[in-house]
Amino acid sequence: MTGQRTHTIDRGEAAGRELARLLETGPFADALRLAIRARGLGLDRIRYRLRTKGISISLATLSHWQSGRCRPERTESLLVLKNLEEVLGVPGGSLARLLDRPRGQARYALPGDFTQTRERGRETPG
Repeated sequence: MTGQRTHTIDRGEAAGRELARLLETGPFADALRLAIRARGLGLDRIRYRLRTKGISISLATLSHWQSGRCRPERTESLLVLKNLEEVLGVPGGSLARLLDRPRGQARYALPGDFTQTRERGRETPG
């Protein structure tokens, strides 16, 4: 039984590391989806918790954000995102920061302090 518990803990730690990496590198939809999964809440429950904070959002919008069909861009959506970060227990601004780069781009660090942006196989200085 202890081996099984250790295996579960190891998976949780691995998921935490993956979430931390995605919150650094993106893309936004992947980071949001993993943050939701890590928190263990369904979209309806997240919506309810946001509503208790006075924030209204549709399930369809949350679903679209996590699937990558659309991203929060309007001022009202960014306010929702700030509160969503609190509900999900991720560092403030960590999801919003991922919106600074265009869709399809992820940042990754190379050895040293040089960072590049990769877009569909093309590399450009970031």
